[in-house]
Amino acid sequence: MAEPLLAGIHAGDVNRLSVQALFPRFVDAERRFGSLLRAFHRGARDARLKASGTTAAAGAVEGAFKSLPGGLSEMVNALVGKLGEASVRLDSAVSAITGRGPFLVRLSTGEAIEARSVVLATPAYVTSALTRDRDEEISRLSGEIEYASAATVALAFTRGSIAHPLNGSGFVVPRVENTGILAGSWLSSKWPHRAPDDRVLLRTFVGGARDPRALERSDKELISRSIGALLPLIGVRGEPLLARVYRWERGNAQHDVGHLARMAAIDRALARHPGLFVTGSGFRGVGIPDCVADGRATAKRVAAWLQDRNLQLLTR
Repeated sequence: MAEPLLAGIHAGDVNRLSVQALFPRFVDAERRFGSLLRAFHRGARDARLKASGTTAAAGAVEGAFKSLPGGLSEMVNALVGKLGEASVRLDSAVSAITGRGPFLVRLSTGEAIEARSVVLATPAYVTSALTRDRDEEISRLSGEIEYASAATVALAFTRGSIAHPLNGSGFVVPRVENTGILAGSWLSSKWPHRAPDDRVLLRTFVGGARDPRALERSDKELISRSIGALLPLIGVRGEPLLARVYRWERGNAQHDVGHLARMAAIDRALARHPGLFVTGSGFRGVGIPDCVADGRATAKRVAAWLQDRNLQLLTR
């Protein structure tokens, strides 16, 4: 059960991923209740008892999956709106970070930005490159964090072309099935307004640690493989109305066993560089909620450091 779930969520190898880094609640639940099954039974019972005393028990049950009505670009647009366009540099790669507070952030455009503090919210391999000349240990440890590549294939059909009722949200695929995909989901069932009433929108996942060379295949091959995997499961008839492939090169950070020790070492090394911080899916939490939580926690540390720095300057 664990292998297809972890392959679908993290595009990773179940034999290498760290349960302590990715699912600390599972570790705590096993410690408290003796097994995950006991913990799940206890959690389900508590949820039923809680629901029985509320109006929610008589109404419709909310789905387990959440998204934004206009897609995740709403989050990006909201951040840009809050920060202000003048504070955002597009198409401007950072070529180097020099100085030790103030820092000088040099851009590929030739611009140089002076900053009291720098937060590297970049993939771990980019953090590794940007810190290579500053701290060999931080660069090496960041570079040790591996990434998996994956692709998603979106397929649209008329409702009559699919025999399956598309109840639930989709499925994950064990390695032994050898279908060529990691998972499939019913996008138009998981979230409202993703397709007209007489259409359905499906998505498959390919690649990951299970099939690291999947992205070498053409779009046509990935689409054909996805339809072939879905055909015996949901009864696909006819060609899709729409087929799109989205490729995510090195898009999934792999928190393998030993990741927490590596992060502790990175944090100790960062202490040698006051005002320099790291955050992002390569370091703490791979999902959007975890990244938001770590981003907020990092922002608090930055604010506290700046406040302390200002006090030191005032008392000199």
